[in-house]
Amino acid sequence: MNWDSLALVALILAGIPAWLFLLNLIFYRRISERLAAPRAGSAISVLIPARNEEGNIAATLKSVLANRGVEFEVVVLDDHSTDRTAEIVAEIAARDSCVRLELAPPLPPGWCGKPHACHVLAQRARHDTLVLIDADVQLAPDGLQRMLGFLQTSGAALASGVPHQELGTFSERLLLPQIHFVLLGYLPLPMMRWTVRPAFSAGCGQLFVVRRDAYKAVGGHEPIRTTLHDGVKLPRLFRRHGFKTELFDATDVASCRMYRTNGEVWRGLGKNATEGLAAPGTILPMSLLLFGGQVLPFLLLIALSQMTIAGVAMTTAAVALAWLPRLIAVVRFRQPPGGALLHPIGVLALLAIQWFALARQLAGKPAVWKGRSYGAAPKPA
Repeated sequence: MNWDSLALVALILAGIPAWLFLLNLIFYRRISERLAAPRAGSAISVLIPARNEEGNIAATLKSVLANRGVEFEVVVLDDHSTDRTAEIVAEIAARDSCVRLELAPPLPPGWCGKPHACHVLAQRARHDTLVLIDADVQLAPDGLQRMLGFLQTSGAALASGVPHQELGTFSERLLLPQIHFVLLGYLPLPMMRWTVRPAFSAGCGQLFVVRRDAYKAVGGHEPIRTTLHDGVKLPRLFRRHGFKTELFDATDVASCRMYRTNGEVWRGLGKNATEGLAAPGTILPMSLLLFGGQVLPFLLLIALSQMTIAGVAMTTAAVALAWLPRLIAVVRFRQPPGGALLHPIGVLALLAIQWFALARQLAGKPAVWKGRSYGAAPKPA
């Protein structure tokens, strides 16, 4: 076996995402408080789909209601919860007129739960700008003002950002920081910003700020009603209709604790994997890129004695380049250092989830989330 050739492959596959990650940091910026003042008279409808969120919804509403500097309403759609979600929202709404509780109609055939909830919420909103957040997302006190100002000054019809991910369990620390790594290491953000091609769309389903007129023009969530991954599909839909979409660093705008157990991490990342990395046309090349650039360099360390000086140098450089984005992310996005040091193991675990999700889809087994069972994911929109 030619170890030096493998080292060269590893160096190239580690170097490309490391370079792209560094380049993308120039474009993936936090919202400047100085440049994000919204226009006078602007108002926001904060829309929150909620299904069995009694452990999160009170803290989420408290964080939204603490916002200042912009007029807003908060509309929570209780999506047939079987816990105290609706009761908690009703109690808060009785004390604060900004909050309104709505009850979801029955889920129509052919719809997934969250797209339907968002679609209904948008129809019941009163203002021209919509902020769609998950029920476990908490906003900074100036979050709404800054997001509204960013949307207005950017010229985008839709903008999204990845909130600060609060991590507890081992699986959270190992896997969830991969969100930033895959986003910034493999998507050229300059192309996202300079074109409206759907292939360069990006978003995070936890947090969207949207112009209501554009949302209505694209048909809302109805064209993507079967998706479990609106973080990808909604920006792509907007771009197919010629609208500009944007991406910003939401680390200091919002925070989120997505999952609370190791099992939830596996099920949560796997439920919509076949609409992203695990899509049939994507999973093999992405697996080769991720394994070759993020795992292979570390495996080659055991063969250093069989390499030339050049091979040793290339392997060492590949390891450093594989680690570099993750170590930067520790500081930039306040991620745990332990997860960064275990980066190759995290990539292997991420790939295992993707292949498991694809195998589940090919076997015709449903994905289960929030007490609902969904069939095999549809073909990508």
